[in-house]
Amino acid sequence: MDNMGSQNGRAGGECPRLHPELVTRVKPLVVLVGPTAIGKSRIAIPVAKAMGTEILTADSTQVYRGMDIGTDKPSLADREAVPHWLIDLVNPDEPFNAGTYRRYALQVIERLHRTGKVPLIVGGTGLYIRAVIRGLWPGPPVDWSLRRALEAEAEERGLAAMYHELLRVDPQAVQRVHPHDRVKILRALEVYRQTGTPLSVAHQRHGFQDRPFTPLLLGLMMERSALYRRIEARVDVELAKGLVEETRRLLQSGYDRNLVSMKSLGYRQMAGFVLGEYSFEEAVRRLKRDTRRFAKRQMTWFRKEPDLVWIELQEHDAEEEVVERIMAHVNRFFHWLSGSEIRPLPQDDKSRSHEENAGRTEELGQGQRTSCHPVTSMAQEGGNA
Repeated sequence: MDNMGSQNGRAGGECPRLHPELVTRVKPLVVLVGPTAIGKSRIAIPVAKAMGTEILTADSTQVYRGMDIGTDKPSLADREAVPHWLIDLVNPDEPFNAGTYRRYALQVIERLHRTGKVPLIVGGTGLYIRAVIRGLWPGPPVDWSLRRALEAEAEERGLAAMYHELLRVDPQAVQRVHPHDRVKILRALEVYRQTGTPLSVAHQRHGFQDRPFTPLLLGLMMERSALYRRIEARVDVELAKGLVEETRRLLQSGYDRNLVSMKSLGYRQMAGFVLGEYSFEEAVRRLKRDTRRFAKRQMTWFRKEPDLVWIELQEHDAEEEVVERIMAHVNRFFHWLSGSEIRPLPQDDKSRSHEENAGRTEELGQGQRTSCHPVTSMAQEGGNA
């Protein structure tokens, strides 16, 4: 499936358009993040229509061709309604990382900015989003001979031993690398053996201080038990759509279960069932459990992102209401960029700053619901943003 999508018509109830000259100068982005199953992709479509723009998907699994059900890719109808980019970029056995994603994303963003559109980035892969909005330490190129040697060493010594070695040379790794994350453990050791510098030190030196864009960061969150019910429902839908059959087809096509792509949620758990290691019921139990854990890790990551405004959702919120709340923030952002006069959105008990919520289990953010108003163009205002 081509990742480009087709041009969509512009929906009614549109929100402000910025002057194209202003867009190319300040390079604005709207970024919508949140944990898996919260409904980002579904909500993003009417938001993109209201903005008159296109969607860049920030999902480390949707880049793989032929992996559709387990990655919950937007449907063909959704892609026809609004162009979606950065989907179906590589085959499951091809390497892909945050640096590759950033290169693809920058090309799409530049094209949209040239046409006066403000890109909408939507997804749950925090590193990909950070790489776009704050830059990425390039690091040394992959040394494939060293990588193969580390893989063989991990097989011989065990992943736990490799993790303990990483902690010895890079004690700060305990804060960002899970003991079972084989890819990150081996990459960190690879960088250390190549450069003699711990990866955490290299990241600190870089500091993710690049600021190539002017972003509005919005995060969707929900009470934990409600989110977990959505996760369970999504897993059930994926299974009904044929997740087991999709996993079986991928394995039969020669894609090894140890590939990074095949270790992603859904495929890893179903592969064990397909290969006869445990029952279907056990596969489902593992998938739901692992997805809940993944959602928790996502929230931990996003809570560390500065300047992110949290929007609390209720389990049965109407889509129109959620879109209206998101567009209130977009409307305010566009007015701010254009230099137009607009009163700040009042804060209620569901809207708090990042600082006010530091250390809280749940961080909330909600602007006053408003209708969209046209923004006077930069040329008419006669000023700069």
